[in-house]
Amino acid sequence: MTVPEIEAGDFPADGYLLDVREQEEWVAGHAPEAVHIPMSEIQGRVDEVPADRTVYVVCRVGGRSFQVAAWLTQLGHEAVNVGGGMQSWEASGKQMVSESGQPPFVA
Repeated sequence: MTVPEIEAGDFPADGYLLDVREQEEWVAGHAPEAVHIPMSEIQGRVDEVPADRTVYVVCRVGGRSFQVAAWLTQLGHEAVNVGGGMQSWEASGKQMVSESGQPPFVA
């Protein structure tokens, strides 16, 4: 299956960003506008993912997000993988926040 992919630096300002990393990764650092649904929970929470707009899926390096984007595409969603994941997000200088009170980082 072909899944569209963009680089983190090309993420549109008004895009819907779905972060599929696990809780401890999310707490360490994430994009401020991201919605968090861990990959392990996506099947049970798929109704929370908008079907009427493009969903950009991100994880740590791009593997899990590719799998989730492919699955969402099979369900009829327009899903795009964020290549390089949050590591690329951080490297491109895009804003991050943490839930720990510490400086954000990619765990």
